[in-house]
Amino acid sequence: MKAVELFRRRIVYSERSFAELVLWRVPKPLAGSNHSFKYRLAYIVNGECVLRFDNEAGKGDHRHFGGKEGRYAFSTPEKLIADFQRDIARWNNENSHA
Repeated sequence: MKAVELFRRRIVYSERSFAELVLWRVPKPLAGSNHSFKYRLAYIVNGECVLRFDNEAGKGDHRHFGGKEGRYAFSTPEKLIADFQRDIARWNNENSHA
């Protein structure tokens, strides 16, 4: 079985910000992950990625918030999207001056 794209969406928030969400089902977990999903969720503001959740092979599940990277505890695709949306709201709140 090959990877199957389950979801691909671009959400425009304003003239200067948008999010891209991509989710695949993979035949076996990527190195560093223990589930059968590959994902990349990014929030772009003024052409810069300020928030990203992903699980590239070898690094496992993690998130980038501003300039910091940390582990992410993946449980379900629905929770992943909810956490991403929560972090978008947090970033916008903390950077309302930007």
